[in-house]
Amino acid sequence: MNMNEPGDVIVVGAGFAGVTAARELSGLGHRVTVLEARDRVGGRTWTTSALGRTLELGGTWVHWIQPHVWAELTRYGLGTVASPAPERAYWTSEGQPRSGTADELLELIDPGMTLTTEDALTYFPKPYEPLASPNVSEIDGMSMRDKIDSIGLPEEQRAAVQGMWATNFSGSTAAGAYTQGLRWAALAGGSWQLMFEACATYKIEGGTTRLIESMLSDSHVDLRLNTVVRSIATDGGTTTVELADGTSLTAAAVIVTVPLNVLGQIEFDPPLPPSAEEAARQGQTSTGVKVWARVTGALEPFVALGAEGSPFTLAQLEYSDADASVIVAFGSDAAALDGTDPRAVEQALRQWMPDVQVEEVSCHDWVADPYAGETWPMLRVGQLTAALPDLQRRHGNVFLAGADYANGWTGFIDGAIESGMRASRQVAAVLATNQTVPIPTMLSDMSAS
Repeated sequence: MNMNEPGDVIVVGAGFAGVTAARELSGLGHRVTVLEARDRVGGRTWTTSALGRTLELGGTWVHWIQPHVWAELTRYGLGTVASPAPERAYWTSEGQPRSGTADELLELIDPGMTLTTEDALTYFPKPYEPLASPNVSEIDGMSMRDKIDSIGLPEEQRAAVQGMWATNFSGSTAAGAYTQGLRWAALAGGSWQLMFEACATYKIEGGTTRLIESMLSDSHVDLRLNTVVRSIATDGGTTTVELADGTSLTAAAVIVTVPLNVLGQIEFDPPLPPSAEEAARQGQTSTGVKVWARVTGALEPFVALGAEGSPFTLAQLEYSDADASVIVAFGSDAAALDGTDPRAVEQALRQWMPDVQVEEVSCHDWVADPYAGETWPMLRVGQLTAALPDLQRRHGNVFLAGADYANGWTGFIDGAIESGMRASRQVAAVLATNQTVPIPTMLSDMSAS
């Protein structure tokens, strides 16, 4: 029998939530093993070289109103770089391309964005306690589409605002919870403009990889890449994690940081609560696509907004030189656009710029990714009140963490770090009160012994 000692705690997933939890627990002296299915760390963040640039295929932007990620940047002495401030704007009206200044586009969406977010602090006066207001349940059955429809905006404004929220949800506004939109706005002090700035303005200098590697180097963990988890079972004070290769690890506590849309791929014994299982079956709302495109010629900084249902609902310039420009674009339905096809991307961008010529593209399909199943997490209608409490709750010796389960900035690196901090604190409390922590072992397939 092959024997090994993985540690007191097993962390499933080496994204920001997993690495945060592992760092905190190892810093307290606990033996921690991190299991990552991919051949890299970072989860749904991924810094790579493409199109002659250093690009982020996944999560990208940070902001000082996001306290957890900003604390980490401060801790490791990392700075930020700003995306170009847009000067030009493109949008569509009744299917026709329109253009103007960036301020004109902001004026177009301001009435609808103001009205869809005006109750943010009413329902979420303490944004990091999203269930603190007893009235939240009254509106958790409303979608963002329901809210937009109730306002009665002129058609051009309605289409623009709906496209904006489809971008934010990385999915359908009919599926996305109105409460989810309000939570983002509340975290920005009720200002949709500040919320917008936080979403797509400041990037980590050197890339997201630089931050997560700084955090990992500050840890004392056993990191195992290319390690897929199949099941997690708790028996008394011991939890066993079965791997795809047939081996098993045991420890006193397990933190699972996989996204909600693939949580159902892991078999739990005992099962998760029915509300958590149902949320995993539904998945959250993000089904979108992020594409980087290098286009011919120098472009002035711009932002472009499309109607919901368009292949792209938002695009903006990120880099430009004399010969070519690099654009980042988002669509709310990955199935509607092949982000690896330059001609399909070019056609999608031509809804705004009829003469644009795409030379090369870079894209990772997160929805098709077996270890993601989604882009950034945004809750569906009803999931905040029906599922989040159970998703955050301890399940025997098993704890969930990740941006999907955050109190604050769900969908951002900040939310992942916040959730990882919470899970590490919960586990540390359990280990501190556990008088007989089991000796962890690695068990090979008994039939092979």
